[in-house]
Amino acid sequence: MADDDLTELALADAGSRMQTAVKVYQRDLQSVRTGRAHPSLVDQLPIDYFGTSMALNQLANISAPEARLIVIQPWDKNAVDPITRAIQRSELGLNPQSDGVLIRLPIPELTEERRLQLVKQVGQKAEVARVAVRNVRRDVLEELRKLERANDISQDQEHRAHEALDKITQDHVARIGREGSDKERELLEV
Repeated sequence: MADDDLTELALADAGSRMQTAVKVYQRDLQSVRTGRAHPSLVDQLPIDYFGTSMALNQLANISAPEARLIVIQPWDKNAVDPITRAIQRSELGLNPQSDGVLIRLPIPELTEERRLQLVKQVGQKAEVARVAVRNVRRDVLEELRKLERANDISQDQEHRAHEALDKITQDHVARIGREGSDKERELLEV
């Protein structure tokens, strides 16, 4: 394999893994409530169902028929109580209302205090995502150093790949920052 191919492979791997970290962060941001009803707010909520942890969307239909209401219709009546308990224990701050068949989640207006808590939560999730991206950078950098020590690539190639890796890392960290800022702005608008 050509030397340039090894560095290209390492950089492509880094980009792919960093992109995955950004996608996970985006999915995490969807679970932060903004005062509007959206099924993604609860669809990945873990539910303890007969000793197995399952995502809510694997146990029920989830819809948002109104701007401030989420309706959950479990496929099995036995899932109503575990779903209700999981929602109450979650950090969402929602109070589920159940009639034994349907679970209704009214989405109240966010208080200023709750908005600030959610902004803080977004910041924590952003830091976790940035750490994940930097960990990928560290792993790929170590891989490049090993290739250089094994004389599979030259010092110049390792240096160019290092610079390219830094650029990829900066792009992904900046994207995480933009996503976080957008979510914070959305949370703070009244």
